[in-house]
Amino acid sequence: MGKRIVVNAGVTETRLAVQDGSQLVELYVERTGRRSIVGNIYKGVVTNVLPGMQAAFVDIGLQKDAFLYGGDYTADRGDDPAAATPDAEEDAADIDDGDSERDAESGAEPPHRREPAVPIEEMLHKGQEVLVQVSKESLGTKGARITAFVSIPGRYIVYMPQNRHVGVSRRIRDDAERDRLRGIVKELQPPTGGFIVRTVAEGKAAEELQADMQFLTRLWSQVQSRFESARAPSLLHEEMDLTFRVVRDLFSPDIDEFQVDTPAAYEKCLHFAESLVPQLASRVKLYDGVAPIFEATGIEKEIEKALRRRVWLKSGGYIVIDHTEALVAIDVNTGKYVGKRDFEETVLKINLEAATEVIRQIRLRDLGGIIIIDFIDMERAEHRDQVFKALMNALADDKARTNVLEISELGLVEMTRKRVRQGLQSLLTSACPTCKGSGTVKSDLTLTAEIFRKVQAGAREAAGHEVLVRVNPEMAHHLEAEEREGLDRVQDLIGRKVVVQSVSSYQREQYDLTFR
Repeated sequence: MGKRIVVNAGVTETRLAVQDGSQLVELYVERTGRRSIVGNIYKGVVTNVLPGMQAAFVDIGLQKDAFLYGGDYTADRGDDPAAATPDAEEDAADIDDGDSERDAESGAEPPHRREPAVPIEEMLHKGQEVLVQVSKESLGTKGARITAFVSIPGRYIVYMPQNRHVGVSRRIRDDAERDRLRGIVKELQPPTGGFIVRTVAEGKAAEELQADMQFLTRLWSQVQSRFESARAPSLLHEEMDLTFRVVRDLFSPDIDEFQVDTPAAYEKCLHFAESLVPQLASRVKLYDGVAPIFEATGIEKEIEKALRRRVWLKSGGYIVIDHTEALVAIDVNTGKYVGKRDFEETVLKINLEAATEVIRQIRLRDLGGIIIIDFIDMERAEHRDQVFKALMNALADDKARTNVLEISELGLVEMTRKRVRQGLQSLLTSACPTCKGSGTVKSDLTLTAEIFRKVQAGAREAAGHEVLVRVNPEMAHHLEAEEREGLDRVQDLIGRKVVVQSVSSYQREQYDLTFR
């Protein structure tokens, strides 16, 4: 079985999975009333300018003000391409050519940070109205990241109003085809704006590219008109919903099957496919099985595994994925695998298998920021080279922007990966109310000692003949069964009776004392 797209349209959320064979490689979730704002274009108003950070905060109508770095601002709105920053064309060439749903929605943000040509305090002032596009979702305590360098994705073309660059997706490797596509776009190019040709444009005729370009330039004209008439803050252009973006950005000839589990969602996907990729429309199918589609395809189990800290490898080894405030640490371990030859061969086999699985988990979980991969130590340089090559081969299918340093003698790989929206863990889970996200709780012995100290301290200050200790049921059982002797000693020390009461609604570490 080749690649397939599976859509589960639920009551409160739509989930979309991409499978390569039986393996889940990508998962997208869109919830009712909480659509992604990445790619949306707004008319905002500057609320604060920070010269020391060369950045500004902009009110675009969200709960938190958006963050605009000085290097991501240009006063040019596409009317005069010469007014764009001098490095705009060079920066546009560095973009991943808009060749993925993620990058196409991320705005024209380059992999490196633009240094502002003019100090931000000379370009922006409080109360100024600006046209901006969301390039990164609000994550954690941070507001959304925005840019004034707009990029609008179509089926075959990404339009960038602020520069004159014409690029072709790096994933189109045939030089003759690249030259042909670039020539078509340059010939058709209107007087303003630049374009990047996407991978799905390979082999397409000039007429199809021209239709896409005309649609995108008309859309941009509408955005500019709305900017002139709208009051700030306001939304000028909203990206389409998940089903449309999937057809536009992911549905390509290498997708063998496109399954949808509800008639309404099927009709939408089929309509979009007939409009955008009519030659592939016949591959859109309505799922008619009895079992839920994600269970029937094995996707549900894969999602559950993707939320676990430990991931087992087929060989018996395993990887452990830990999230910290600063980075994501991924550790590779031998586990149950003992090998058949010498130790070095055993380590090489596990590391090679882990390299592929690590990248799959990074893509599936949409991990971003700094990522450290700790492979099992390898003595031989050629083995480290093999593992690094396997890692890079697996990474070739990842459409997010990455930067990877070579594997060190200690077996460490340092990499960064661009993420524009919530990772899978933060999207599908929330911090445990008991451990507050730490992953640990106090042990029975620690809680027992803590309670006994509070009983003794309270007894010195409060009057009465009895102490009522109300605790979680598991803790109540521990105190009465395992700590009976300790309770007796406490009673002797304070000269009062200690009564333990089980409260089913109490969390693991919750307790209170009543002196009566």
